[in-house]
Amino acid sequence: MTDMDRRSVLQLSSAAAVAGGLVVGAGGAAHGARRAARRIVLTGRRTGANIPDVLTAGVPYFVRYELSDGQGEIVGTENAHCLPVAVDLDGSFVLATLVLSLDDGLITAATAFRRPLPAVTESPVSARPWSHVFAVTGGTGAYAGAAGSITIDHRTRDEDVLTLDLADAAP
Repeated sequence: MTDMDRRSVLQLSSAAAVAGGLVVGAGGAAHGARRAARRIVLTGRRTGANIPDVLTAGVPYFVRYELSDGQGEIVGTENAHCLPVAVDLDGSFVLATLVLSLDDGLITAATAFRRPLPAVTESPVSARPWSHVFAVTGGTGAYAGAAGSITIDHRTRDEDVLTLDLADAAP
């Protein structure tokens, strides 16, 4: 990784940490200490992506999914913006931000993870299942002041399952 790559990664990481801290600080403190935990499970179907044929450090990509609830009703979208910062033959290390645009509000989250796929884009056939966890950085509407985590299980190339473990401000 070059000095410029490291500097860009540090700037991105710092900006994400500051933004996350501001959102959590403003939302968390304003809503008091009482929290009510809840778990939401959603299923995603890929509707768009611009993943390059070969992942390259510093070249961002996005993935978009349509989300549905346990009854199969469409409840929103998942948009992930990813930046590989290191790539090798066994996978890549990625910084990512996530925005869930749901019928009753937005949830934002961020993570850094090791994507266990080859540098070449995943195959549509025989893709290996994998998962990663995002830290919730904020929300709007029904999710104002939200904290917690979002686990995404990529079961196939075009389908994922999101498990949102949220601690919302109690009324």
